[in-house]
Amino acid sequence: MDSSSGANEAGPKRHSGSREAIIEAAGRLFLERGFGSVSMDELAKASGVARRTLYNQFETKEDIFREMLLRVSGKLEKAFPPGIEPHGDVEDVLRVIARTILELHKQPEYCGFLRMVVADSRQFPWIAEEFAAVMEPQTARLVEYLAHQTALDILDCGKPVLAAHQFMGMLNEISLWPWMIGRESIPFEAEDVVDETIRTFLQRYRPPQSKGH
Repeated sequence: MDSSSGANEAGPKRHSGSREAIIEAAGRLFLERGFGSVSMDELAKASGVARRTLYNQFETKEDIFREMLLRVSGKLEKAFPPGIEPHGDVEDVLRVIARTILELHKQPEYCGFLRMVVADSRQFPWIAEEFAAVMEPQTARLVEYLAHQTALDILDCGKPVLAAHQFMGMLNEISLWPWMIGRESIPFEAEDVVDETIRTFLQRYRPPQSKGH
């Protein structure tokens, strides 16, 4: 009886471990060789699982990509956390967002996934479309926040979509894009990047009467 119980406990763990191994191998091979150049048999071998186990977990490479995308989505949820509150101090809220984005950029698996999307989206347009479907709602949360702050006359973002992309773009330029093109990150302390990004952004988008406060 005890032996049977132990077997039941081990099964889900092996199941979970196989899935994790497949995702890890897929991330590595997709980045090294491109999505279209990797076969399911190669994924089974690289992940150390039987071919049958692989197909029990994922029917196609597209399913593996979508699983990876769900994980990126979870990371993005943390990058735009519940701290985006209408009544919070705007500088504090922007600081939460900026710090978390920079932390996200430090994660090799996240940046590797982005590189894969850029490399393969021309051959497989659906990759870019599905990635955009995950990214755009997260960006929309920042857009909505900036629009709300503008309605309260705390900010003056006549084009909140543009303003949101400008804010994220300043952070991406320093910590993401150097990595994407294989260069070292620009050597600035994270807090300096956060401070200057917020200062630059608010210098442009804070209404004149409140800039002195």
